Amino acid sequence: MSGGYDLNLFASPPDCNFLCSVCHGVLKRPVRLPCSHIFCKKCILRWLARQKTCPCCRKEVKRKKMVHVNKLRRTIGRLEVKCKNAEAGCLVTCPLAHRRGHQDSCPFELQACPNEGCTVRVPRGALAEHRQHCQSGTQQRCPLGCGATLGPIERARHNCYRELRDAWSQRQERSRTLVLGLLRRMRKVHHTTNLIRRQLAQLGDFLEEDEALLVGAPQGEAEATPEGSLGVEVWGAQGQGTL
Repeated sequence: MSGGYDLNLFASPPDCNFLCSVCHGVLKRPVRLPCSHIFCKKCILRWLARQKTCPCCRKEVKRKKMVHVNKLRRTIGRLEVKCKNAEAGCLVTCPLAHRRGHQDSCPFELQACPNEGCTVRVPRGALAEHRQHCQSGTQQRCPLGCGATLGPIERARHNCYRELRDAWSQRQERSRTLVLGLLRRMRKVHHTTNLIRRQLAQLGDFLEEDEALLVGAPQGEAEATPEGSLGVEVWGAQGQGTL
């Protein structure tokens, strides 16, 4: 397996000084040996695993003496390369260092259909249309994580964030209504409690008055009864005496 970049990747033939003598590709992560020869890091490590000499001059090499050539690496990173999807129709060229970023947005990059059971891979630019007609996408869980199972038409209109916001607003309104009802009930209970207290106070006053009447009534009767009985006896005695 080559350690360097394929020559066909570049928009124009690269300079021969950028080529690795082991894989004959463009240098990837170049390192310099003490003898000044430069190779791909992967290529030279694989070479030194078999023999301890430079592939070009055959001088003995120690792995610790290798040096990364970062300036050369940055220079190679500025070379223009073709998109890996050029054969599929992508005409974009970009610096080698930005190639991965382009692939992440290239409309010709093949993407797997996200519908469960579908094994088709389609270009990114045609993925939306494919999902609308995908036979495996009749029922699918919401990709945003709300847990809803949706069909193709429902997925096009589904907005769980909006639905959750509406549900939250409804819950808030319901809670506000319950709180207001509870406050009204509390005011009613407070009013009823005060009324009962006033009635109990009035009842206590009535009971005290009745108790005072009950305590005072026997004494008056006791004082009136002896006089009445004495008068009868005297009258009887006088009557008898008269008679």
